[in-house]
Amino acid sequence: MILGIGIDAIEIARFKKWYAYTPQKLGRIFSSEEINYCLAEPAKSAERFAVRFAAKEAAFKALSSAYPHIKLNFISIAPFCEIGKINNVPIITITLPISELRQTHVLVSLTHTKNIACAIVIFQKNILKR
Repeated sequence: MILGIGIDAIEIARFKKWYAYTPQKLGRIFSSEEINYCLAEPAKSAERFAVRFAAKEAAFKALSSAYPHIKLNFISIAPFCEIGKINNVPIITITLPISELRQTHVLVSLTHTKNIACAIVIFQKNILKR
């Protein structure tokens, strides 16, 4: 059962200068692993930051629709949403101390064109088979 869904699209050009930001400034939104990944290939850093930012925004929207009684803002959850890859498939790990998240499965899909980065996040209720 789907509990919440969030989508976000953002212009990659907004992130062209983020490679020059200090680790402290980037750390308000991204984990050190995300920062290292985004900066590893300078020609791709803007699209990598953009799509991860979009995923965090989509996660915030999905969380807000799944659990409207939890009052959070984007900056308070961004550092707790980490976007990574397993076997070249994007994953999102959310480490917020919210008990409802233990029963939630989170799906993420990322894409980008030359100009736009887009992400969709779905919060799904875990279904345990007995």
